[in-house]
Amino acid sequence: MERRKFLKGAAVAGTGAALAAPSIVNAQGAKTITIVSTWPRDFPGLGSSAQRLAERIPVVSNGALRTEYFAAGERVGAFDVFDEVASGNSQAYIGAEYYFTGKHPGFAYFTSVPFGMTTPEWNAWIKFKGGQELWDELTDGFGLKTITCGGTGAQAGGWFNKEINSPDDLQGLKMRIPGLGGTVMSKLGVSTVSLPGGQIYENLVSGAVEATEWVGPYNDYFMKFYEAAKYYYTGGMHEPGGGLGFAMNKEWYSTLSDYEKAVIEVCCNEEMAAQVEEAAANNGQYLARLINEHGVEPRQFNEEVWDAFGDAAAEVFEETRGHSPLAAKINDAYQDALREIGSWRAVAEVEFSNQRNRVLGIV
Repeated sequence: MERRKFLKGAAVAGTGAALAAPSIVNAQGAKTITIVSTWPRDFPGLGSSAQRLAERIPVVSNGALRTEYFAAGERVGAFDVFDEVASGNSQAYIGAEYYFTGKHPGFAYFTSVPFGMTTPEWNAWIKFKGGQELWDELTDGFGLKTITCGGTGAQAGGWFNKEINSPDDLQGLKMRIPGLGGTVMSKLGVSTVSLPGGQIYENLVSGAVEATEWVGPYNDYFMKFYEAAKYYYTGGMHEPGGGLGFAMNKEWYSTLSDYEKAVIEVCCNEEMAAQVEEAAANNGQYLARLINEHGVEPRQFNEEVWDAFGDAAAEVFEETRGHSPLAAKINDAYQDALREIGSWRAVAEVEFSNQRNRVLGIV
């Protein structure tokens, strides 16, 4: 018994020694992380998640790390956060990596790609199948170190001001959709644009865009897209899951202690789970509210449209591979992991979900 007590005590002491926070932190000695975001302040879901993460880091670090949080437009524009952090003007950004495919198409795979991984699959790839190492290889060339800090789960196909009954109905449509999903839509004749979240509503109401994707019912409800588009396609090819990034200036990151790095990683992992769970908890409720309160008409793309999406996506992936050896490396590793991880989920979780919903009458 004495030996067991000793071993247990030694294990606890060893863990504490490795990660113990300073018991008393002098405010003058605390490190400040200036965080910029691609989301507007108090944005339900995405914005509130980013703010929650910024508030959590000082608490977990026992004051060793302080944060200054700036929502989109408060310090720099939503799409300017990459350069802001890479330059060292701010220490970190929270955002969707696929906003930066203009820097390198490989960034898309670290948010979500058409017909890609769901959030659990993507997390498995990032953490256990080499995804983080590829992310590091990509961001290293831009002076960044990025880890995941959030996720939305599967996103809706989007809001349209007309029904989409065939691929021909997409011709000439003006749509807000970023990333490789936007490239797929372009191949089908859609005129695409990538707008920050805070600018979508005004463009949809004015008619500057005729369709938009955003996230899902919980997030979309508060955007009031139903005032300009009544058809809500609930399944989409463009963003089946994935995650968001907490990107840090690499030179600054190298100055952090192991404890400080661990605090950031722990908080980011915690918020990743929280954001996905928050969306799952609320999407069903807010879909019902969109339908019952605002007359929204849910729709699903038919198989002809889905097949057209698939053909266009295959072209996009080949073009992406042709960009550079690193782009090909990322794409091929992603696609291999998708098929390996997805093979079990198809015969286990997907089969169960389909049969459960059939038996219980869940639609």
